[in-house]
Amino acid sequence: MSDREGVNLHDWIDELCDALDVEVDLDEALIRDVARDAATYVDLSASPLTAFLLGYAAAASNGDPDEMERLAAIAMGLAQRWDKTPTDLAHEDDDPEIEEELESVDA
Repeated sequence: MSDREGVNLHDWIDELCDALDVEVDLDEALIRDVARDAATYVDLSASPLTAFLLGYAAAASNGDPDEMERLAAIAMGLAQRWDKTPTDLAHEDDDPEIEEELESVDA
C-alpha cells in the first residue's frame, strides 16, 4: 500500500502499463530507491527526471534486469556524490587555461 488510503501501487503500475501498452518486469523498490536518492542528494525535481532517464536507458538495453540494476547503481552513486554548490555548477564548464589567460590579460 502507499501513503494514500486505499491506493495499491501494484494496481497503479498494472493499470499504467496497460494504458501505455507496455509489458515490463518492474523492480519498483529499485526505482523508488533511485528516485529517493535523486530527490535527497540532488533536488526534489531531479527525482522524476532521473526515473525517466533510467527507464530510457533501461529500454535501450531491452529491459535486461541485470543491466537495469547496473544502471540504477550508476544513477544512485552519482546522486550520492552530488555535492556541488550553485557556484561549482556555474563554473563547472570553465577551462582553467582560459581563466588563467584572462587573468593575465586583466593584470
